[in-house]
Amino acid sequence: MTDTNSAGTPSGPPDDPNRQDHHEEILQEQKYLDSLLHRVDTARSQLERRLKDVRKEADIDDPQGLMMRDREARDINQRLESYAAAEIGLMFGRIDVEDDEPENPVICPTSITGDIGSSADPSPDGNTADAKGHLEAPLDRRYIGRIGLHDNDATMRTLLMDWRAPMARPFYLATTLHPDGVHARRHIKTRGRRVTDVSDEYLISSPEASRHTTSSVATEDALLDAVNRARSPHMRDIVETIAAEQDAIIRSPHRGVTVVQGAPGTGKTAVALHRAAFLLYTWRDQLEKSGVLVIGPNDRFLAYISQVLPSLGETGVVLATPGTLLPGITAIPESSLLSREVKGSIEMVTILSDAVKTWQTIPSQPITFTVDGVDIALTPRMVSASRTRARRSRRPHNQARPLFIEHALSLLADAMAETIGADPLGGSNLLSASDRAQLRDDLAEEPEIISALDEFWPVLIPEKVLSRLFDSPEEAAAEYDEQTWEGLRWRRTRHQATEEDSSTTPPTWTDADTPLLDELAEMLGIIDDEEAAATERKQWLAKIAEAQEALDILSGSASQDLDDGFAPEILMAYDVIDAETLADRQREKDIRSTAQRASADLRWAFGHVIVDEAQELSPMAWRMIFRRSPNRWMTIVGDPAQTGNPAGVDSWEDVLQPFVDSRWQMHELTVNYRTPKDIADIAAQLLKDIAPEQPAPLALRDSGTGVTYCARSHLLKAVAHAQKRADHGMIGILFAPDSLAAEEVQQLNTLAETPHGAEVVLADTRSAKGLEFDEVILVEPMDIVEASPMGLNDVYVALTRATQGLTVVHNRELPWRV
Repeated sequence: MTDTNSAGTPSGPPDDPNRQDHHEEILQEQKYLDSLLHRVDTARSQLERRLKDVRKEADIDDPQGLMMRDREARDINQRLESYAAAEIGLMFGRIDVEDDEPENPVICPTSITGDIGSSADPSPDGNTADAKGHLEAPLDRRYIGRIGLHDNDATMRTLLMDWRAPMARPFYLATTLHPDGVHARRHIKTRGRRVTDVSDEYLISSPEASRHTTSSVATEDALLDAVNRARSPHMRDIVETIAAEQDAIIRSPHRGVTVVQGAPGTGKTAVALHRAAFLLYTWRDQLEKSGVLVIGPNDRFLAYISQVLPSLGETGVVLATPGTLLPGITAIPESSLLSREVKGSIEMVTILSDAVKTWQTIPSQPITFTVDGVDIALTPRMVSASRTRARRSRRPHNQARPLFIEHALSLLADAMAETIGADPLGGSNLLSASDRAQLRDDLAEEPEIISALDEFWPVLIPEKVLSRLFDSPEEAAAEYDEQTWEGLRWRRTRHQATEEDSSTTPPTWTDADTPLLDELAEMLGIIDDEEAAATERKQWLAKIAEAQEALDILSGSASQDLDDGFAPEILMAYDVIDAETLADRQREKDIRSTAQRASADLRWAFGHVIVDEAQELSPMAWRMIFRRSPNRWMTIVGDPAQTGNPAGVDSWEDVLQPFVDSRWQMHELTVNYRTPKDIADIAAQLLKDIAPEQPAPLALRDSGTGVTYCARSHLLKAVAHAQKRADHGMIGILFAPDSLAAEEVQQLNTLAETPHGAEVVLADTRSAKGLEFDEVILVEPMDIVEASPMGLNDVYVALTRATQGLTVVHNRELPWRV
């Protein structure tokens, strides 16, 4: 490998041949990159021109044409978005690998500087021979990048290989012990459209490799460069530095549930997002129709990861938190630990079922109706029997309601028949079965009767049921204790109205409530696919009937009287169009993207679901998520040692057994790429108390900017020092919820707004999940420990957010040894 100094340029005097060669190699790669960028720019210009033309096309009176136009415009926009990789770092690597049929053969099988397309003297069997006549296996030079590019001629020669392609995999897996046919690997460092450095590895001994005296490994240099890079508000992809254990997970062919477990800093989130990109590449046809759902712990986390998939050329993914999975529901974080524990418990299934049953009531006294001068009574026994009939159907509440109504009407019709059909002579009832059926139909038209039955089995929506449960939890959860009731009661936030007008103020839902609303949607019954299709078909037939009437009117009003005596040759609308075609012209077509349609559909079945920070999910949240993955193809990413939710994950077996039994795989990540060893050693102390059975990961780096301690009174000074160390990176000030005084918060906000290179973020431990900062300032760790039953876990998470340095600001004792 070319020996380089810290600036990325070869060390040695200006006339050093290695230095000159290195400069020539950068120019060579820049020339190749320019040629690729020219192709991208040309294709992008053509697409932009086509997009302008498409937007001008189609008649506004032609719905079919408008639909086709919008669909083509959407496809063009998606292709344009994929070219965004050109501005981020189009290509980043190259390998020379043995291949019997190379697309881009190199002149010297052991030289990394050979020209593409050159060839040596071929042997009779097609292999090439070196200068001494030794036969060598042909080598293929493969450039690796974020997207794939091909030549425009008939050969479709690969110019840039998508990193997800199977033939690109040796770039990530080849080692000197197992080169997999790779003779040479080059890492190409770019900034925008400019090549800034190259570094080479020779995996198979050769004369070319022996000319380089250094033994360092380019892959490690590229990895350390990525790890030490200043953090920003958005996460970067790791496509240039994917490690072998990460690659195995990203490309896993398993079509069931895959669990990815790893300590902080092992790259779990990056692996999950790159797996999403890989699956979209590999299963494009299937997943473009069904979609991919990525679930994160909070909105800040989603904003942090939002640029990773677009940088890899993928934009058709739904990002959500457990609080945003329900269309039309806006949820805030649940601040009460007790409420999170109670609402997340699996016992909520029983409580919610009982809450629904409280709406299925029985009158205390008979209710009398007068129909056509005849009095009939709806008795408690009738309502009870009807309720039993509906419950025995085991249908959801709203779908069982017709059975309740029908049975109650039948009983009322029988009672009325006994009155009006009685034989004066004492014989059998004079009304036939058809007469009784007619009576039932007539009673169904009586508003007073239907209104009364509605009282005993009303149509319900989840929000209505949950609101009443939270208002009076002791009614539905009578068998539970007062602590459970307290966890269920409403907690009105400062943004809501005062108690005086609470009856008119809409509730504020929390992210612990959304799984309950989703569970209730299941219990109450929503329109399933078959019902929706039947309804749509009924509406469609009605439109055809209307269109046929329009054609009939048009046909009847057309004048057929022609003076010339010849048969009419004037074509009318009804001659060339039928009713269904006319109706179709007025039919609205759904031209939304898969991601847009999935986001608006309560029961959308996603092709693949990725859950990050999965250890935070409660049993109720897992039920909500698995409803969105009927095929059970999921990637679950998390670490039980980082659980901060009292209702969160203790073990993956307990979580997954109700859904997939033992049909799941687990992969563990063992290398800590983020946290320096001096911080990782502190984390390892905590890990022994949190999860003694879990081994600590191997830290890649010995130290960053170090670990420092100071008194609480020096908090502002600590922030100022961290800003200098972080330069243009990110600083995270992490603390227990509500532990900072208002004055401290104001001072820190003022300091954060002061123009400096580093960006300062104030966050409690919960909202810092999944994030990372160059410097972390941890305020009073013991406050964090005491703020939650999972406090030690929260400290473990907080201090491992740092990529460079940790400052601990405290007056109290620490939960670790110093």
